[in-house]
Amino acid sequence: MRFHDWSGFAAFATAVLTIVELARHEWRGALAWLVATAVAGVVTRYASIRHPGPMPHLLRWTLRVPRGNQSPAHLARILEPRRGERILEVGPGIGIHAMLVARALAPGGTLDVFDVQQDMLDDIMRRARAAGIENISPQQGDACRLPYPDGSFDAAYLVGVLGEIPGGDSALRELHRVLKPGGRLVVGEVFFDPDFVRFGPLARRTQSAAFAFERKAGGSLSYLARFRAV
Repeated sequence: MRFHDWSGFAAFATAVLTIVELARHEWRGALAWLVATAVAGVVTRYASIRHPGPMPHLLRWTLRVPRGNQSPAHLARILEPRRGERILEVGPGIGIHAMLVARALAPGGTLDVFDVQQDMLDDIMRRARAAGIENISPQQGDACRLPYPDGSFDAAYLVGVLGEIPGGDSALRELHRVLKPGGRLVVGEVFFDPDFVRFGPLARRTQSAAFAFERKAGGSLSYLARFRAV
């Protein structure tokens, strides 16, 4: 696992101990654990920024945690997948969003799922087969070198993934390349991810990659933002 996975679990554990001490009215103990939580949180954030990397397959169970406005239904509302389109998902995890999007594209459309970890793609395809979904196409590789021709996709999306990609700006440029002119890009982020990307920096980075901002669902701590390839 990544170092910041371990430090993140440490931050969670010390936060629980803080609550326990508060419930016992042990104020000094609560303060000590609160300081430990803050330190572990800072270390986690620093490590995730300095050493970005994909979520290990071992931790895939964490992707089932409810994420509010990061849900598949919320994604579909801002992405607006249409029948017959070809859409790309980068970093699909275990396919939480992929199943709904793929169904919206049928018949005649395809969802390409792209991940650096083959184990994640294998999980998605098992889920798709079990659900009778046949229009998902998996591909393993580096998001900074997408193996698709220019203008291949009507839309693309990545949820909780951009901060995990070393050289994320290169990945944004690659997404622009493989999208059709006017193609839609949706980026989702939530604050409890250690590699959370704030919207302000994201807006500047997407503009540098030749995307125009269209709209955003959610607030500063959890959002889905839609851009257009120009």
